[in-house]
Amino acid sequence: MLRKLAPTSIAAAEIDGLTIHSFLGESRKNSKTKQTRTFRPGDTKLENEWRHVKYLIIDEMSMVGLSLLARLNRIVKTAKHINSEIPFGGVNVIFFWDYLQYSPVLDKPLYHSCASSEKITERQIYMQCAQKLISQMNCVVELSQQMRTEDLRYLELLNRLRGGQSTIEDYQLLCTRIVGNSK
Repeated sequence: MLRKLAPTSIAAAEIDGLTIHSFLGESRKNSKTKQTRTFRPGDTKLENEWRHVKYLIIDEMSMVGLSLLARLNRIVKTAKHINSEIPFGGVNVIFFWDYLQYSPVLDKPLYHSCASSEKITERQIYMQCAQKLISQMNCVVELSQQMRTEDLRYLELLNRLRGGQSTIEDYQLLCTRIVGNSK
């Protein structure tokens, strides 16, 4: 069985999945007072949700932070009752992301360096665990062909824009796509 998660509701809807926060039972609104779903070994609802899951797809990973990834890993391991040393409880995880897209909100990006300090917080422990998870990736496939945009001129504009190399011609092309009167 396949489970699909994404950090935003739009991304989750695009892949017919759930948001990571809704799966975790968290609300991103009023994050200072958020209620977190409690997971413990023996939680039959959690175990039933993951019993037959063999693959997990997480889309838009650029928006998933270190703390969130570590919490998800801990919860899946709890559900699967597998050796706690095995990442994600043995579930095969497939990440999709583009580093040039949005960074996580209220969390550190996956490439963040966790510098040691004298006082280690629970959040820092989560972030270090997540970095170890990312470092264990054993297969990376780079998708290099854009499949959604057929207009070659617009595709080239998007590629330059991603790299911060926009031109005056790009600006002029974008101006032709404005709907309505521009004043």
